[in-house]
Amino acid sequence: MQYCDLHTHSNYSDGTYTPKQLIEEAEALGISAVALTDHNTVSGLPEFIEAAKASAVTAVAGTELSTDYGATELHIVGLFIKPECFGKVDDYVKVLVKNKENSNRLLINNLKAAGYDIDFDEIKAKTADGRFNRSHIGEALVEKGYIESISKAFETLLAKDSEFYVPVKRVDVFEAISFLKSIGAIAVLAHPFLDLSEDELRAFLPKAKECGLDAIESLYLNFDAAKSERLCAIAEEFSLLHSGGSDFHGTRKPGILLGSGSSGRKVPICVYERLKNI
Repeated sequence: MQYCDLHTHSNYSDGTYTPKQLIEEAEALGISAVALTDHNTVSGLPEFIEAAKASAVTAVAGTELSTDYGATELHIVGLFIKPECFGKVDDYVKVLVKNKENSNRLLINNLKAAGYDIDFDEIKAKTADGRFNRSHIGEALVEKGYIESISKAFETLLAKDSEFYVPVKRVDVFEAISFLKSIGAIAVLAHPFLDLSEDELRAFLPKAKECGLDAIESLYLNFDAAKSERLCAIAEEFSLLHSGGSDFHGTRKPGILLGSGSSGRKVPICVYERLKNI
């Protein structure tokens, strides 16, 4: 059976694979279609699309926008972004990227003041296009021997309720959905139960649909089967399509595999085909 992965990250955000390596890995695994959905950027998409031309893999151009829903951070995945709209996405995320950079700088300054010897410019220099997030800071803390793993850093020093974290001002979630629809992209709510309870999700979906939300990641491959079944039922109830993927980050998130996540399940190719044909 053919299958797809509609949620992955490269070294242009917080993944460790280059876009070309993602295509190569997808081909080696027999994945028919894969989406690159780096956080708040489309910078890796030209390399990604070019690499797919010499492979059996269909490249899906995407991004994952960080948004605010009240006090809750939600992620909206945009799929099937046309190359002629990459510039519009870059323009749209400029403020978001700047706000994130300021937040990172303040977080690092707070850590340095507490005795953690890490440097903003050193971390930035290791990235593909100068953009980074807390996972990169966590990696620096691990390399310096301050903490044993990135996941442990997120639970302690980099947690949103830690004394060091500085909140980021993001774009409004409904505005982000409307923007994606304005450029002809497919708008998908990423990993719903990571950020919202079932009651919160039900409260969110009516307005999100009005703004153009097309699908939810009911087949997020790091959820157990029971969660996925519940999300599939909610998607059907609200007449939304299904999407899904691994949320692959390479070695930065060990145990999450391209095409199968941490669950071992896979997303059938019909999910890609239905979204493509909206």
